[in-house]
Amino acid sequence: MRQDCFMLWTLEEPTSVSCVQLGGKEQHVVKKESKEVSIPPHLMVGGSDELFDFIASALAEFVASEGEDFHIPVGRQRELGFTFSFPVRQTSIASGTLIKWTKGFNIEGTVGEDVVAELNRAIERQCLDMRVSALVNDTIGTLAGGRYYDNDVIVGVILGTGTNAAYVERAHAIPKWHGLLPKSGEMVINMEWGNFRSSHLPMTDYDQALDTESLNPGEQIFEKLISGMYLGEILRKVLLRLANEAALFGDSVPPKLETPFILRTPVMSAMHHDNSPDLKVVGTKLKELLGIPNTSLKTRKVVVQACDIIAKRGARLAAAGIVGILKKIGHDSAAKDGGDTLRMVVAIDGGLYEHYNIFSECLRSTLKEMLGEEASASVVIKLANDGSSIGAALLAASYSQYLDVEES
Repeated sequence: MRQDCFMLWTLEEPTSVSCVQLGGKEQHVVKKESKEVSIPPHLMVGGSDELFDFIASALAEFVASEGEDFHIPVGRQRELGFTFSFPVRQTSIASGTLIKWTKGFNIEGTVGEDVVAELNRAIERQCLDMRVSALVNDTIGTLAGGRYYDNDVIVGVILGTGTNAAYVERAHAIPKWHGLLPKSGEMVINMEWGNFRSSHLPMTDYDQALDTESLNPGEQIFEKLISGMYLGEILRKVLLRLANEAALFGDSVPPKLETPFILRTPVMSAMHHDNSPDLKVVGTKLKELLGIPNTSLKTRKVVVQACDIIAKRGARLAAAGIVGILKKIGHDSAAKDGGDTLRMVVAIDGGLYEHYNIFSECLRSTLKEMLGEEASASVVIKLANDGSSIGAALLAASYSQYLDVEES
């Protein structure tokens, strides 16, 4: 049985490096080991070599500590599936030039460069006998991983630190495609929907300010409305205005509330899910994080209401994006030509969807509302926990240099 070791660099923090043993269609994933590694903030805005050296070093440490079951045969080179969750112009299965950084990354000298070549050079500097066999966008990985377990998966969505979607399209419906059509008649489309913008999006003053102050103003507008990196910051901006204009927290504005990104989305989620009669969790978070003591129940209720509006707006927009995909590929109705019910599965990965229950519940109810009772009954939403890494392993295995040797 072949063993594929791959590093997963997702849109979510922290990064994880994993080793997966695949067992084919019957056994799927036989065994998996993984380790989470947070990228230090200074490397997110530093130099290219520093970032990729950090990744290669984390790979080396993981390989040195992995279990015996994952040791590869003598004489074989370790193969890597590199999940890279930023927009790239992919030129082959194992090469792609970076178009731009997103999600708070802004690293000098990497845009326009082949990210696989950058990582391979860092791997060589670590003296690791390893090669990248597949460069995989995390959303494509989620779609591939979901389809590995369920052939009815037609859409993959990331809802975490960032957001993106991919879907299976009929090849003849792709105007940009001018080559030979694939034998299956289908092709996977990586939408990069985080960069969608439209005059119809419900942009507020808070959103405009967040965009203007970001590392990439004018870009990733949809992502800035719905993803985990930004929801907490939108909440901070709302509370700051209420503190300034309505004295929400008393006569003075809490100094810490003026610190960008001090309110992270997991904290927002914890306050939003507070079911205690006196909203004790809300009071504790405001005190510990922002230095605001002795808040009234009325104030805490205002904070929860703001969380509710921001989270549900994001969830409804994400649901609208999914409905748009289903409409594009003609799967927004309950039956196909023969009258049989067509089962459609949307695989979703990411910490925002997995852990922010009010967000995920609102997304599902909005899908039902927009599609209607009958059509929504055939749409299945599946949490593809770690689906992107499984997909990366599958694609790395599919393009292994030892594939012909093993088949013979």
